[in-house]
Amino acid sequence: MEYRTSVNLAGVELKNPVMTASGTFGSGGEYSEFYDLGVLGAVVTKGVANVPWPGNPTPRIAETASGMLNAIGLQNPGIDVFIERDIPFLCQFDTKIIVNVCGKTISDYCEVVEKLSDQPVDLLEINVSCPNVKEGGIAFGQKPEALEKVTREVKKHARQPVIMKLSPNVTDIGEMARAAEAGGADVLSLINTLTGMKIDIHKRSFAIANKTGGLSGPAVKPVAVRMVYQAAQAVTLPIIGMGGIQNGEDALEFILAGAMAVSVGTANFTNPCAAKETAEGIKAYMEKYQIRDIRELVGMVQGL
Repeated sequence: MEYRTSVNLAGVELKNPVMTASGTFGSGGEYSEFYDLGVLGAVVTKGVANVPWPGNPTPRIAETASGMLNAIGLQNPGIDVFIERDIPFLCQFDTKIIVNVCGKTISDYCEVVEKLSDQPVDLLEINVSCPNVKEGGIAFGQKPEALEKVTREVKKHARQPVIMKLSPNVTDIGEMARAAEAGGADVLSLINTLTGMKIDIHKRSFAIANKTGGLSGPAVKPVAVRMVYQAAQAVTLPIIGMGGIQNGEDALEFILAGAMAVSVGTANFTNPCAAKETAEGIKAYMEKYQIRDIRELVGMVQGL
């Protein structure tokens, strides 16, 4: 029996639903030493801005129970270096390329998107958790009006399909999903990290120089699954689910909740082969339960 693992995201066919989460995989250089990146449905790059970003002061990472906090600050070399160095590297592999885009103003996003318009990349993931400097630092993804506006503007400049990456630090994720859909998003991805804090009781100081950081890892998975389910109820767009996925079983929770695809993030730090093994785990599950097409599982719990 043949088992179909391919999924379609806004007209882009992925060989399987597994990709990497932005910020946890770089552009795949180190991980390519462990396995062929071509076994993945897609590689999602670290966020790239119109100009180099130095990131936040150190320390920027702290371990927590069942997860980690990070306040890297989206450090990146800028779009020009990215185009010259990272895209040619990724083109060596038989996988789709998704570029994560960050910015501090709408024009920042649009500048990056325009520079990527003639590049061999398949989709663009817009990180709306960036601080909107024009609005006093409030993230684009925390106000429906701002999210709809940035989505609409990015779509005017994008030649590739646009994924809007939603922040979980909101009251109603369904409202945010609808705002992105209204702005013309092609795909949604969620969740980004939850805002958290850790204090070193021995030093009596913050564990991270930024004071707060983004919580990721297994600790956030139940929240992430719930938000993916709610987003899937709110919109008709395909969804990429992420948040604490370590293996195929974790990934399948997101798929059953309504995700068309999944991203593996923090698990890459403890197991460099986590994304590859997640894809293998999904295939093994399909074989065990005689599921011929992965799409049969998407949103299955919604009908219960």
